[in-house]
Amino acid sequence: MRRTADLLDEMRTLIAAHARPDLSTSVDGLLMSKVTTAFAAPEYSLTEPLVVVMAQGGKRLLLGAQAYEYRAGQCLVVTANLPVTGHYIDITDDSPSLAMALVLRPAVVAELVLQAPVQRLSRGGDAAMSTGEASADLLDAVVRMLRLLDRPVDAPVLAPMIEREIIWRLLTGPQGGVIRQIGLADSDLSLISRSIGWIRGNYAEPMRVEDLARLSGMSPSAFHRHFRAVTAMSPLQFQKRIRLQEARSLLVSGPGDVAGIGHRVGYDSPSQFNREYRRMFGVPPGQDAARLRMEGEPRTALLA
Repeated sequence: MRRTADLLDEMRTLIAAHARPDLSTSVDGLLMSKVTTAFAAPEYSLTEPLVVVMAQGGKRLLLGAQAYEYRAGQCLVVTANLPVTGHYIDITDDSPSLAMALVLRPAVVAELVLQAPVQRLSRGGDAAMSTGEASADLLDAVVRMLRLLDRPVDAPVLAPMIEREIIWRLLTGPQGGVIRQIGLADSDLSLISRSIGWIRGNYAEPMRVEDLARLSGMSPSAFHRHFRAVTAMSPLQFQKRIRLQEARSLLVSGPGDVAGIGHRVGYDSPSQFNREYRRMFGVPPGQDAARLRMEGEPRTALLA
């Protein structure tokens, strides 16, 4: 097995050579990021289930009030669709942040969970995010996945095999309990993910916690407790974050009536929309949108 330092060196070389502004690659489910500037203002993004491995630099994420940090040689696991706030750290123009990510597909995770010896599956908490060290075995599989970008003929055959290996290394490592929840149909994460999906798809609609609890097959009190454990937010806080981040995207993508956009994302009161937008982003919506359009932000293509 190659040394961790050598594996990270090759990761950096491959990511620097192939990273695109939109994160995409020719390998399905594989994403890459190269960021050279750490903006003073926080970045707001919506994640999907994925594993991120940092090759250079670092990032600090906030999920609700919970902070997560990961740097070169470490990984982040996200197991649900979540609104997060992030800051890049330890980067300069000469030393950019370099990272890869692999989308976690529940069907693949479920198949491997059934094959993993129970004693090798560590227990995990309810939180939908976790950070930890990337083992040499995991880094080795990641490097072989990245090499496929230079071997497009091999990718359709080998990428699914390496994807399974990467997930297996995660399942049988310290974060196995977290990953395992994705593949279990009756896990708290899977049940809560139903309501998360509903909120993300219907964020502008009125929401009743009782209806979401029924959708998740839980009592309202159990649902509220598990939802907060997974997302670090209450359902109402989660909906508010989704609404405000969507409003920000709408304001930046095209000048428009601020009150109209507030109504479009679910706010009947313009004053409430302005007040909550300013509380989250630090400035009123019109002023924030003008600044972001001038600076070319926000960047919609962001790894967690």
